Amino acid sequence: MDYDALTEQLQSWQREFPEWLRLESLGETPEGRQLWLAVVGREPERLRPAFWVDGNMHAAELCGSSVALAWIEALLELFLEHEGASLGVSESVRRVVNDGLFYVLPRMSPDGAEMVLKTGRVVRSVPRDTRPATRRPRWLGRDLDGDGQVLMLRYRDDAGEFVESAEEPGLMLRRQIDDPGPYYQLAVEGVIEHFDGVTIPTPGAFDDHFPDLNRNFPWSWAPEPDQEGAGAFPTSEPESRAVVEFATRHPNIFAWENYHTFGGVYIRPLGHAPDVEMSPTDLSLYNQFAMWAVEHTGFPTVSGFHEFTYSPNQPLRGDIVDYAYHQRGAFAYTCELWDLFRQLGLEKPQRFAESYVRLGRAAHKQLWRWDREHNGSRIFRPWKPVEHPQLGAVEVGGLDPRVGVWNPPEQRLPEVCEKQIQVLLRVAALAPRVRLSCVERTRLAEGAWTAKIAVENLGYLPTYVLESARRGPLGECPRLELHPDGCTLTSPAQHSLELDHLVGWGRGAFSLQSSLLATRSAGSASKTWVSFSVRGSGSVRVRLSSPRLGALETLVEAPLE
Repeated sequence: MDYDALTEQLQSWQREFPEWLRLESLGETPEGRQLWLAVVGREPERLRPAFWVDGNMHAAELCGSSVALAWIEALLELFLEHEGASLGVSESVRRVVNDGLFYVLPRMSPDGAEMVLKTGRVVRSVPRDTRPATRRPRWLGRDLDGDGQVLMLRYRDDAGEFVESAEEPGLMLRRQIDDPGPYYQLAVEGVIEHFDGVTIPTPGAFDDHFPDLNRNFPWSWAPEPDQEGAGAFPTSEPESRAVVEFATRHPNIFAWENYHTFGGVYIRPLGHAPDVEMSPTDLSLYNQFAMWAVEHTGFPTVSGFHEFTYSPNQPLRGDIVDYAYHQRGAFAYTCELWDLFRQLGLEKPQRFAESYVRLGRAAHKQLWRWDREHNGSRIFRPWKPVEHPQLGAVEVGGLDPRVGVWNPPEQRLPEVCEKQIQVLLRVAALAPRVRLSCVERTRLAEGAWTAKIAVENLGYLPTYVLESARRGPLGECPRLELHPDGCTLTSPAQHSLELDHLVGWGRGAFSLQSSLLATRSAGSASKTWVSFSVRGSGSVRVRLSSPRLGALETLVEAPLE
């Protein structure tokens, strides 16, 4: 979907289901597009543990928007309780999801997505460049043949690094020592800024657009040249700043899904250190997630540090999942949608990140054949001669990775979305679920009475969500407040009480506590009781709140005479 179609879909849901979906804008992009956030749930204004899902922070990775929209649609179906709308989950999962709260940002980079959809121009995140002007020569993407698309450019050069495949027309391959000519150099379709008439600059990842939103978040941010695409400072971009500001105002976010393409893999923390430095309790929870991921999608789950650093021991800095896990205390992970490697029958190396670089000639030729047989020949475009204003005779066309490489063919989207929804439903079911109830009221002499309140966590996760977040600023214990009406508390100290955290019943996987041999429970660690005394015949409003839980209330009335 382009921006207008996406906006209309979200607005139509809001018109049709105002009791379940509230649409708001986190901000406006430099090109005037809204960052639409859908707040979904029964009573969407009531704060409680919430699950955040975002997609399309990288401009060309449009499939993330599709999955995010499918997730909203699945939630609305569950709320409608349509016949057959079970989505393949148990009643216990449905029950938790039915009372959940969900923040969904389908498109974090609407300006970038629009550029990619309409022109094909290569844009990492945002189609702008706010860096100070320099005299450095660089490539600027431009449509040279008037077809409205910005693809690739090739020109002959005896020292060229590429040759065209003899068997697969249009397919450019890395030159090998036995290859006959002609030889070519490749660049983006466009022109050279500050061209001196002789020197042709090497095309760069951020030539005419900057920065990468997934290097612009505050946790572990590092500037250029330590981290390419970092931006001028953390949250220098309106899109990343809007997300951080919202998340800061909403510490109730307990889980965070960040969608990318491509790869067919989930990437979990830690991103900056080995697993031995990770909380064992957190790691057990991610182990449980990994089991669901394989069961429902076939995707492995890998460590950001061990298996998804492009250069070993050089972690990526300023990414959104590190921010969500370390600063927001959320169960956070990334999904690289669309397993192109599986489509081509390629084996995955031990370090998953190497999948992207171990694509030799055989893999490129297999991709060319797959494109012809399953993708309508959309990836490899014919080369067309053009007179370049600076270089003379060149050809434009070549690789168009938008559909088939970066994103699945449209007919495969339902399959991709359905599998992801199965995983999303199970992550949503991890939420802490606190119940507040009066279990006992006793009438005393002289108009006094007592009440006993039970506070129970019925959810999988504890009230602090992650062990690693317990000692941080979000680890504040739940607080119970008593507000009498028509009566008075016998002790002023009862007005506000700090409770201990309540554990959940979940234990993750592959830990001592999760073993079938560990046939012991945590006793009453998931519940506590509070008693208070009152004089008078009114009622007491009992309110429980914490940063992670939001707030819930119950009314306790005086017992009958």
